[in-house]
Amino acid sequence: MEIDLPDVIAEVKAAFDRYEQALVTNDVAVLGELFRNDPRTLRYGIGENLYGYEAISGFRAGRSPVGLNRRTAKTVISSYGRDTAVTSTLFYRDTAPGKVGRQMQTWIRFPEGWRVVAAHVSIIDESKET
Repeated sequence: MEIDLPDVIAEVKAAFDRYEQALVTNDVAVLGELFRNDPRTLRYGIGENLYGYEAISGFRAGRSPVGLNRRTAKTVISSYGRDTAVTSTLFYRDTAPGKVGRQMQTWIRFPEGWRVVAAHVSIIDESKET
């Protein structure tokens, strides 16, 4: 298996960057597009466990657009073969001083493009970051 192919990393980085832009601008259509429309897609959030595309898109549609700005750091993108990748990043929000968010996403290449099939978001005290 080929790991971290430069062209695959570039493709996933573009999808990840598109996701980040959609997240901070609350572009629900793009966020919905980038998650796989499938009942097996899941997202573990800070305060919710969402099973299936319908639950995820419902959460996005009802989320307040206030306070979504964030800065990312230590982003790592790893690819496994040509069709599987994992993105990991830390994020910081001015609205949550002293906290660091952590996000991981599993991306799979489908005929329609790269899609998130699993995501996990959590927040810890910044003092616990190592």
